[in-house]
Amino acid sequence: MGCTDWYFTVIRLLFGQLRVIHPAFKEERKKTPVYIRVKSEVGLRTMIENKFSKTTSLLLIATFALAMAGTVSAVDPKPIGTDGLPEFVTADGATLELITFFLFFVGYIAMGAAFVFFMSERNSVAPQYRTTMTISALIVGIAAFHYYYMRGVYADYGTVSIEYRYMDWIITVPLMALKFPSLVGKDAITDEKFLGMGFTGICFTGALIMIGFGYLGESGALGSIMGSAAAGGWAGLILGGVGWAMIIVATGTPWSTGKGVDNSKIAPELMWSTNALRWFICVGWLIYPIGYLFSPGAELGLGDGNQELLAVFYNIADIINKIGFGVVAWMGAKKATEALSA
Repeated sequence: MGCTDWYFTVIRLLFGQLRVIHPAFKEERKKTPVYIRVKSEVGLRTMIENKFSKTTSLLLIATFALAMAGTVSAVDPKPIGTDGLPEFVTADGATLELITFFLFFVGYIAMGAAFVFFMSERNSVAPQYRTTMTISALIVGIAAFHYYYMRGVYADYGTVSIEYRYMDWIITVPLMALKFPSLVGKDAITDEKFLGMGFTGICFTGALIMIGFGYLGESGALGSIMGSAAAGGWAGLILGGVGWAMIIVATGTPWSTGKGVDNSKIAPELMWSTNALRWFICVGWLIYPIGYLFSPGAELGLGDGNQELLAVFYNIADIINKIGFGVVAWMGAKKATEALSA
């Protein structure tokens, strides 16, 4: 069974379930002439075959499945006001709570929209740049999934989840670093070693160190080991920064080449996008440690911490960096594709 046939099988099954729940579907279908139903289905099938590749169709189906998914909990959620919003975000003086809720919702929608855009644009670039478009889509698609749950946790229980956040980061941060070889090409990736590791090893190890120690610091695990919550929080921040530095060493900066990337072998039309990605890593990622300072779990001495400020900084950083990463890579891929066809 081909991808398109499988797609229509899923659609038929979904609408079959709808007809079971809502018998009115049967009556409406009877009223529609057969030739119109057949023509509509053929037209939709043709549109899908012409516009979307098999990979794109599968990923879009996964997105639709996520959009229709629901969560069930035995715990009573926070009450909803007459405006459809949780009452705690619209209460007097709850400005920061409303901004936090807004950014969770915007983050979820923005990441999902970016996923559809990157997958739709995948076939508009040369074959050698389609991998970078797929990685861009994966980054925002995974983030959209986790933002869906983080938004739900905050709306239902008023809690900012660091667990879902770090689940997202442990997958997407290595993918963001791997965009370099997929964009600049394997010839621009050097054989130089740092601590015995090549480009991929440095990026993956750096990401694991950065995310791992960040979580241990925010969750209070390091504080328990060290006997001081504040000491554990600072240790998580500093050791996580070591992982960040490793990624910068591998990818380079906008004003210098990296251990793992040779600027002289990067195509001129890709140089701007490559440096833009480096700006995101060097400057855009600075927003995260600022948010970490307000983590209630890290207890860095800024009062009792503030989960809303933590979420605001993290959400803004994610929206800027994850979507921005993909956009500049897409711009470079388009420019390189035009150069190849000239």
